[in-house]
Amino acid sequence: MARGHRSQIKRERNANKDTRPSAKLSYARVSVTKACFVLDAIRGKDVNTALAILEYNPRYASSLIKKLLESAIANAENNNGMNRDNLYVAECFANKGPTMKRVKPRAQGRAYRIEKRMSHITVVLDER
Repeated sequence: MARGHRSQIKRERNANKDTRPSAKLSYARVSVTKACFVLDAIRGKDVNTALAILEYNPRYASSLIKKLLESAIANAENNNGMNRDNLYVAECFANKGPTMKRVKPRAQGRAYRIEKRMSHITVVLDER
């Protein structure tokens, strides 16, 4: 039931916080499935290789993820004092965001629903 005072609970929660550098893009206008194709290509790679893969990947999500990865690298260098050459993509995933619902008129007075999906993309780096 009661685990202690509220400040004690917050201290315990912050003690378990992940200190690895990361970057998150919320409400990206790309579906989770399409983002995961690109994320699977860079997972576990070092950052220079991952940036090269994203540079020449023809998918739309790769441009979004490239900017996100560059942001995570900057966070690692400036906030955590890590060396860029030792960094690699430890985790990267896309979670489902809200869906915009639109209506497309069809023949004989019908209306079809069009769902424009969004996702929340996260990239977490670590040092080797």
